[in-house]
Amino acid sequence: MTDQPTLHPADAPLPRWLRWGLGAAAVLATLGVFALYQRPEFLINLADQLWACF
Repeated sequence: MTDQPTLHPADAPLPRWLRWGLGAAAVLATLGVFALYQRPEFLINLADQLWACF
């Protein structure tokens, strides 16, 4: 019997390149959303679509 705990694969830390990639994707998504909110016609269209749900 071993005294070392077995690590589940979900407990392993993410590789550095994957963390950087996920961070870069999050920043790009945030910048894309910010760019869309700078267009007033997008906001009106979005509001109309949301209002149509009710």
